[in-house]
Amino acid sequence: MSLMSGQSQRQFLSIRSAIAASVIVAVFGFGAGFFAGHSALVSGSILSDASMPQDADFQAVWKAWHILNDNFVPAAVATSTPLATSTKELNEQKVYGMIAGLAASLHDPYTFFLPPVENTQFASDMSGAFSGVGMEIDVKDGVLTVVSPLKGTPAEKAGIRSGDLIPKIDGVSTEGMDVTSAVKRIRGPKGTEVVLTVYRSGWDDVREIKIMRDVISVPVVTTTAREDGIFVIQVSTFTANAPDLFRAGLREFIASGKEKLVLDLRGNPGGYLDGAVNIGSWFLPSGAVIVTEDYAGHAANVVHRSLGYDVFNKNLKMVVLVDKGSASASEILADALRHHGVATIVGTNTFGKGVVQELFPITDDTSLKVTVARWLGPDGIQIPHDGIVPDIMSTTTEEFIKAKKDVQMEKAVEVLNKM
Repeated sequence: MSLMSGQSQRQFLSIRSAIAASVIVAVFGFGAGFFAGHSALVSGSILSDASMPQDADFQAVWKAWHILNDNFVPAAVATSTPLATSTKELNEQKVYGMIAGLAASLHDPYTFFLPPVENTQFASDMSGAFSGVGMEIDVKDGVLTVVSPLKGTPAEKAGIRSGDLIPKIDGVSTEGMDVTSAVKRIRGPKGTEVVLTVYRSGWDDVREIKIMRDVISVPVVTTTAREDGIFVIQVSTFTANAPDLFRAGLREFIASGKEKLVLDLRGNPGGYLDGAVNIGSWFLPSGAVIVTEDYAGHAANVVHRSLGYDVFNKNLKMVVLVDKGSASASEILADALRHHGVATIVGTNTFGKGVVQELFPITDDTSLKVTVARWLGPDGIQIPHDGIVPDIMSTTTEEFIKAKKDVQMEKAVEVLNKM
């Protein structure tokens, strides 16, 4: 029995996904939810008096600047930040420090300054290949937390799991540490080792896990045609090329003649929002709401709707698998497919990342990442802090993981066979 009409089949073969690299939801090590958008550069070298906030006194800032200029002498101690060797470099460091402090004063773990090294690192992350241990981290409730280890990476092989807490990196406390600083400590050349102090729910105490760094090549889409009549498409992250790769996976699914599909988003920390919208569009009619950016009155809300590829008919039976490592774009896609009656969600609560960040260029080689909006699902409700609750809960254990028994996939198969 066909899953597609003749018109849908022709549409499926002809449509090319158009991805605008303007909206980013999660990046490796930076947590989820970004836009790369407007320019934040200010014309000229100084703000006009009219641009100055009327309820903020900047005299204290300039006073501190001049005190440092007139009196600062570098201490002869080791430091992780190279000391400035010229007045220009020293002033640059102070400017960067002021911007970083301004962002930190908001006490939002997703709002921070990206100086040149970290800004370059961000660009490397989005390329899909980098050197490190292969896991996404975030700050949740003030604690450095593993969103998800990437499949087949050193982090996963060392036993790192979604939801693990990291109180120390190489013996250095992560208390008060932002994600950028943590990533900088965890990253390193291939063949070098990093020691993470890890706490996991159910453990009596913390444990040290040693991980050998390697070059990480992020898998994006994998497909499996199971012998039991079920087809699985796993999307590990929403990179810029994920929609094209997913489209190829759908072609395999349709060619297989199967009617039961598992969309596996476990451990998927997000990526380009446009990728999630594009993928959702294969299952939803034109105009169906996928997610809304709520700017809380600072700007008009932005509604992202299905592009209307909608190639499947009612013969399709679908389950979306999620877990604690499913964040941002993964949560958005799963929530939209469930809301519109396309899929049943199986697994555990997702990560719970319901806010949007925008990346503003500050200089040619620095940026400021700022929380600018909240994600609202198709029902108008923000993605909850505790994550999206599946329709059918299915948890796994250390014993099942060690035995390589995928109980969540088994539950998904059970659910599909009852549809």
